[in-house]
Amino acid sequence: MDVAFIDDDDILRAANVQALMLAGLTVAPFASGAAALEAIDAGFPGVVVSDVRMPGMDGLELFRRLRKIDPDLPVILITGHGDIAMAVDAMREGAYDFLAKPYPGERLLGAVRHAREKRRLVLENRELRRRAEAASEDLPLLGETAEMARLRQTLRQLADADVDVLVEGETGSGKEVVANALHRLSRRAARPFVAVNCGALPESVIESELFGHEAGAFTGAMKKRVGRIEHAHGGTLFLDEIEAMSPALQVKLLRVLEAREITPLGTNEVRRVDIRVVAAAKINLQALVRQGSFREDLYYRLHVATLHLPPLRERRADVALLFGHFLALACTRFQREPVQIGESVRRHLDTHDWPGNVRELVHYAERVALGLVANPVPPTGSGDRAPLPERMEAFEAGEIRAALAESCGDVQAAVKALGIPRKTFYDKLRRHGIDQAAYRTGRPGAQ
Repeated sequence: MDVAFIDDDDILRAANVQALMLAGLTVAPFASGAAALEAIDAGFPGVVVSDVRMPGMDGLELFRRLRKIDPDLPVILITGHGDIAMAVDAMREGAYDFLAKPYPGERLLGAVRHAREKRRLVLENRELRRRAEAASEDLPLLGETAEMARLRQTLRQLADADVDVLVEGETGSGKEVVANALHRLSRRAARPFVAVNCGALPESVIESELFGHEAGAFTGAMKKRVGRIEHAHGGTLFLDEIEAMSPALQVKLLRVLEAREITPLGTNEVRRVDIRVVAAAKINLQALVRQGSFREDLYYRLHVATLHLPPLRERRADVALLFGHFLALACTRFQREPVQIGESVRRHLDTHDWPGNVRELVHYAERVALGLVANPVPPTGSGDRAPLPERMEAFEAGEIRAALAESCGDVQAAVKALGIPRKTFYDKLRRHGIDQAAYRTGRPGAQ
């Protein structure tokens, strides 16, 4: 939604809504501020335009109520000449702009377009902050094994190379997390990251979803739709399960990759797109090429840079580290006390093959946190437990790893959380054989 337009005058409201829609904007009309409030929340993606003089809740009260919902929501006020001083005061409070009646249609359209661009930037920055705060959950990239160290190094090398990338890995191994990391670490980080699951979209709609369509392009196409490829302009397009793409669509994708151009359904207009494509496959694409079910030219176009994600069973040394952090996150999310791990859970972590990879490990940690997994813990003094010094060493190492994971490898934050001097911290890292650099991947821009 581009604009919420509020005016109690039916004729003026209809005329302004029509003008905005003719300019290609999507508009939601409201006859009162109360009705608009019911439809607008902090995630509203557009601009609010409201008359000041309205019965019941006037435009100024609506503006102040909206400020409490989201201080960054652009609100444009429409005023009569006698209300200009009032509108100026509202701008000092944070209103985006005001229009004095009568105003030309170009003035309204220009104000809305500028406000919409500001709103887009605000929401994109919020999404970046959200991803940064959630970065510690990107734990398919966390690990101390050589495989993960190589993967992190390759990610940093590719991030700003701006080449298309193919990511191969089993289900649940973290392919979208890797694609997201490439996006966050690149110069495209402030632009959209658009994910498309090629295997989840029906064949009848996937072309429209990717390329978009004009109104009337086919039965049911009531209005223009911007496709996912065009929406990713300036950013990254992630195509998951690309092996499920039909041969006909593979041809069209190949043209996008080669020419960086699209032609939406229902038009002959060619549009340039600036995108980076990250494609993911859960099976070996080269084998599909040999079978004739995947185009060889498309494969080699994507094969410029390929990342292979190792399954969890091939990096068992990382399982306990990942599980410990997922368990801590789950206990926090479910508001449960920290869980002490019993021998049966430890044995499962060591011996299970994890066919669902990291995704399966996350769900297992959640079940342990909720008490849905049998987890008998030997009582104090049990002969099955390790000697006290060994348990203290293991506990200390676990606390250090947890602090590093929570801070995404930030030494200053980890030292503060642990309450120990920096020199002592580094001494303990050496004693426990912990690689602090391995925890930096969750922090956007970490080198």
